[in-house]
Amino acid sequence: MAESALTLTDERLLGQPITLSNCDREPIHIPGLIQPYGFLLCLDEQSRRVVQASANTLALLGIVPENIIGAGLGILLEPEQLVAVERLWATLGPEARLLGIRLGRVVGQPAYKLILHRYDGLLWVEGEPVADTTVSAFDLSALNMSLGSLLAAETVLDCCQLTAEQVRAITGFDRVAIYRFAPDDSGEVIAEAVREDLPPWLGMHYPATDIPKQARAMYLKNWLRFIPNARYQPVPLVPAVAPGASRPPDMTYSVLRSVSPIHLEYLHNLGSEATMTISLIQEGQLWGMITCHHQTPRLVSYELRDLCQFLGKTVSVLLKGKEQQDEQAYRLRIREAQVRLFDLVSTQVNFLDGLHRFTPSLLDVLDCGGAAICFDGEIITLGHTPTPAQITELVEWLRIHNPHDIFVTDSYARLNPAGKFIRSTASGILAVALAREAGEYIFWFRPEQLQTVTWAGRHEKNQTTVDGQIFLSPRQSFEAWKQTVEETSAPWQPLEIEAAKEIRLHISDIRLKVFNELQAKAISLARLNAELERSNDELDSFAYVASHDLKEPLRGIHNYSLFLLEDYADKLDAEGVSKLQTLVRLSQRMESLIEALLQLSRVSRVEMAVEAVNLNDALADIIDLLHPRLEQTRTTVTVPVSLPTVRGNRTLVHEVFNNLLTNALRYNNHPEKHVTIGVAPPAIRGPKGTGDPADFTVIYVHDNGIGIDPKHHDNIFKIFKRLHAQDKYGGGTGAGLAIARKLVEKHGGELWVDSTLGHGATFYFSLANNL
Repeated sequence: MAESALTLTDERLLGQPITLSNCDREPIHIPGLIQPYGFLLCLDEQSRRVVQASANTLALLGIVPENIIGAGLGILLEPEQLVAVERLWATLGPEARLLGIRLGRVVGQPAYKLILHRYDGLLWVEGEPVADTTVSAFDLSALNMSLGSLLAAETVLDCCQLTAEQVRAITGFDRVAIYRFAPDDSGEVIAEAVREDLPPWLGMHYPATDIPKQARAMYLKNWLRFIPNARYQPVPLVPAVAPGASRPPDMTYSVLRSVSPIHLEYLHNLGSEATMTISLIQEGQLWGMITCHHQTPRLVSYELRDLCQFLGKTVSVLLKGKEQQDEQAYRLRIREAQVRLFDLVSTQVNFLDGLHRFTPSLLDVLDCGGAAICFDGEIITLGHTPTPAQITELVEWLRIHNPHDIFVTDSYARLNPAGKFIRSTASGILAVALAREAGEYIFWFRPEQLQTVTWAGRHEKNQTTVDGQIFLSPRQSFEAWKQTVEETSAPWQPLEIEAAKEIRLHISDIRLKVFNELQAKAISLARLNAELERSNDELDSFAYVASHDLKEPLRGIHNYSLFLLEDYADKLDAEGVSKLQTLVRLSQRMESLIEALLQLSRVSRVEMAVEAVNLNDALADIIDLLHPRLEQTRTTVTVPVSLPTVRGNRTLVHEVFNNLLTNALRYNNHPEKHVTIGVAPPAIRGPKGTGDPADFTVIYVHDNGIGIDPKHHDNIFKIFKRLHAQDKYGGGTGAGLAIARKLVEKHGGELWVDSTLGHGATFYFSLANNL
């Protein structure tokens, strides 16, 4: 992208051996050559006489350079023009200034503009022809709109894209690309305005060698470089070294300065016949470049180039603010995610749930590929992370090699050879210690940066021999190639590190608060448990006594109501008989409810005798008991595979099967009813997931009945809770499922349902394999 390299002849002039680093030492600021589209005169500051002239003055001005040397500018200018130039000399500095006059004494030649500047003890006069392109003027109102758009751009990328589009609109170049330098001096194209039929460069990376150190130094001084025809033959100065000088003049600020032949070869390989480059400078450092390319020669007027330079300087001023806007937007995003995360962590019973179960999680706070929590012997991962075993190894390495509460690296493999095996997910690691000695950490991971990065050709330079002379030539092809970026991630920003520290402190505060609360409650916890146990015993006793004692008078009410109907029905009118019948029905229902309450209280009070229970035998007993009803309701019970033997109470297990089968018969309106009973796969676990799945057997009872709306799944297990009117589906007290759940929980298991309305129901219950 920039000038580079020397021939062997150039090296011998400098008395240096040839090496691959020649590009970094080439004296490109003193080539003694210019581009031939204009002419150059160098004047002595004191005498105002020409001491050097470009060798093409005969072709461009009709005067041989030898006749110009020693003369004043009066040889080219009319007296009034000469006066205007003389007035400018005192105000000039290194930066070029355009003087909009025609050469009054040059007859029959093209019109030239004069560009003047003062540098290296000389007065420089460069003549540039009037541009022959159609783009030769600019619209001030359009410029005003352009500047407004740049000011309004919210991000660096938006600002750069607008700049590329505006420069292309001003100049008409086929391609305008903006690339930004990385810390290692390589560059990436981050914005582009390009002719539709040309391949894009956006996202391409360029090696640091494209712009050698001495070129960078020049580009910090001279903002704009222009080559209207890359096929030019350079024109020397006459004489090459001015009288009394020890070297060619320093052409750092010269508009016509000839560039390195290697740079021209670079442009040929690129397919660029005209180019313009504008520096983007931030705080004295080369931030990036605006590069323009055209497939045919193109002479853009000095005025328009000056306008593009103005845009480049404007963007340079704006860049710092845009970068701060980008950083502030990211900081705000991090802060918002932090606040929401802290709220989740603070409101969860277990603070770990707040870190990973909800949104935002740890993964959402920072830009990263994955995150992990190592706490209390458990490893929780989010996103793309190393395996738990690899994270365990990382924790052990940190305990030994990092004595601090925070660890940051963008290349873990450089610190630990084992890092090579996790570089695809964790080349970059940001870790905070919750308890370093206990191996408790929070991690954020970043993968290798882009794994493969698109580069604009190979960045090696090859030595080539032509007629016995050695050249350092740039790459011969600019087809994109892939270079693996090994073992390095995108760097962690300071604001990300601060955010990680804040998360660590917040979690530490929560853990301290929880510890203090537990300490305060520890004294009363035993007492509260004892009171709760006593209350439960008293409640069970009350339920038992109340239900037992209520049965006697209720049975009397029921019996006397029957006596009245039998003995006095003929003495009562129809309304009286109806009321007595209602009294009998209600007393029967009341007795059923009391019996259910009594049965439920017995479950808590009974001492459970545990034995090996063959579930096949238990189910066969219940099916035999319910056989008449099964035939009556045309119900088929299927057991696909043999059921296992578990540890439990045979009577209570019988009751569970009885309640669930009765429930399946009752809530089914199909002519043909089907119930399937079997063993659920190991993956099926209850809502609480109590215990190790290997310690429990889960049995399912599936029917093709009316089904249960999911919103009622919890309600059906409440005592006396029915979802239908008393006269539908055979009545019932609504206590059967509550009793069944109590019986299963007595065995240390769970009872739950999976069902949707109209699609049957599946009840699951778990029983311990070994109590």
